[in-house]
Formats: sequence, structure tokens, C-alpha cells
Amino acid sequence: MKLSFPSFAGAVALATGLAALPLVSLAQAVLPTAEGIVVYNAQHASLTKAWAEAFSKQTGIKVTLRNGSDTELGNQIVQEGKASPADVFLTENSPAMALVDTAGLFAPLDAATLSEVPANFRPVHGRWVGIAARSTVFVYNKAKLPVAQVPASMLDLASPAWKGRWAASPSGADFQAIVSALLELKGEAATAAWLKSMKENAVPYKGNGTVLKAVNAGQIEGGLIYHYYYYGDQAKTGENSNNTGLHYFRHQDPGAFVSISGGGVLASSKHQQEAQAFVKWIAGKGGQEILKTGDAYEYAVGVGAQSHPKLVPLAELQAPKVEPSNLNSKKVTDLMTQAGLL
Repeated sequence: MKLSFPSFAGAVALATGLAALPLVSLAQAVLPTAEGIVVYNAQHASLTKAWAEAFSKQTGIKVTLRNGSDTELGNQIVQEGKASPADVFLTENSPAMALVDTAGLFAPLDAATLSEVPANFRPVHGRWVGIAARSTVFVYNKAKLPVAQVPASMLDLASPAWKGRWAASPSGADFQAIVSALLELKGEAATAAWLKSMKENAVPYKGNGTVLKAVNAGQIEGGLIYHYYYYGDQAKTGENSNNTGLHYFRHQDPGAFVSISGGGVLASSKHQQEAQAFVKWIAGKGGQEILKTGDAYEYAVGVGAQSHPKLVPLAELQAPKVEPSNLNSKKVTDLMTQAGLL
């Protein structure tokens, strides 16, 4: 489950306890530098720590993580510009990647890195690549809302019949990515109208985990979150999810949006080879295997990669096609502000 992390965390030590993964050619092709690389990390801290430790063990390249949120670190990189100490930027959602890319701050990724990920999980321009994914879901309280009455489409939540019955975390980057997809799929007028209805109908909470907990407790009938919050809680005690079910909208509905987590190399990096190697490793077999066997419960997106067996397979989600480089965080926050949601 997602937690809040300080903007800057200490350096990640080389791995001591992870089992060695099979060596890959990049480990032999890149000579480590003494200072290693700095990663601005907006992904889950525990997931990226596992990635960094395993990569360092294979390659000898030190990885220092500085943790924060998508919006925080994306804006920080833009403000720092070419003076940024970051070599790599990792996010949970695509809009922060688009923000940095629009500022012209990413280097093109190596063709070998892009080939690790199918075309539908990376932008067409090749300046960053998908490293993981998460599905939008409607979580509902099974005692308060029979499965036959869950909304068929995310757009149905704009109906007056749903007033006061559903929740979301509008201030979070996760929800704003979902709205970004709605904007790309349905256009500005339809998005503005849906947000206006959301202001009337939805109950705001702080964080998707809080939404899950409120639905589980019966405080509200349902809510829009990402799938892994449920699976993460189920893997622990289930105390915040045992009373809930997940509804996948499917049918290319905006509510079936699959958000891509991104990885990119800063053009200003003085350690281009090492930074490119790290992103390639995450997108490739080593990084994607950690998604399959770990407790992040995010989807693996690499070519031929398998996700955690507890998850509904990506191929069954029937997600709409959304070009990730088009997701516009600034326009979305403007629209949400106009609707009184921010």
C-alpha cells in the first residue's frame, strides 16, 4: 500500500541478503563509477529499494534513492533543469513523466531498453519507458452494495443516483492520472462535466488506502482506487479489505484505465551508461521478476513478463488505449480546481 515518504532518503546500500538473479549482458557492458547514480524515486520506496539492491549486486553500480511523490519530484526536476543531480526519474503514474519530458529534460533511451517493453506500455517517442502498471478499480462494500448494482461505467458515477455514495482521493497523483486518461479519451467538455458531477456526488478522502478502509468499514458504499491497495492489504491481515470486492470496468471504459509507471534518464546525467543500464534492468527480466514475486502487487509490463499470480491478468482488463505521453497533469489540475475538487 502506498505510504508517504520524505523527499530525500539516505543512500541505498549494496544488497547483502537478496538472492542473486541471473547475470545479464548489461552487467558486463557497463563499468561502475565510484559515485554511482542518483535516482529520484516516486515509485513505492520498498519496490525501488529491491530493484536498486538487486541491480547493484549484479553490476557493482551504486544506486542512491531520493524518495518523494510524482508531482513533487517532477516539479523539482523541472525547477532544477540541467543542474539536477538526478540521473534517473521513476514515477508511479505517467503525467509526471510527461511533465519532465515536455521540459525537454529526458535523454532518448537506448533501443535495447525500449525493446524490453511492448509498444502499448511506453510512449511512442522513446524518451521514457514503462516499468510497471496499475489498474483503476471500483472497490465496494459487499454488504452495502450488491455486485449487481455496482456502476457499469465510471461515467455512471456522475448520475445524481450516486450522490454521497462513492469516494475518491482527488488530491492524489493516482486519481489525477485517472482523470488525465478521461480527458484524453473523452475530451475537455466531457471531463469538466464529469468533474462537476463528482464535486456533487463524491466524498473526498486523503489517500487511496483511506478510501479502501472507509469502504471496508461501511462508511461509504464504494470508491475509485488502484487495484494494488486491495491486494496489499489482503496479503497482510485483510483488516481493511475483507468486507470489500473489486469491480473491473473493462470494455475500454475510462474506468478500466491502466496507468503506466515510468522510468527515464535525465539528459543532464553525467553517468549516462550507468543510468541507461539501470532503466534497462528494471524494464527487463530482473526488475520484472521482482514485480512477479514481491509484495508490490503492481503489474509487470516487460515483454513476456508474468505478473503476480494473484492479480487479474492484464490481458483480461480490456483497458482503453491511451498514449501515455499525452496525459496532461497541468490541464487536469486546472479542470479539477475549476470544479472545486482541489
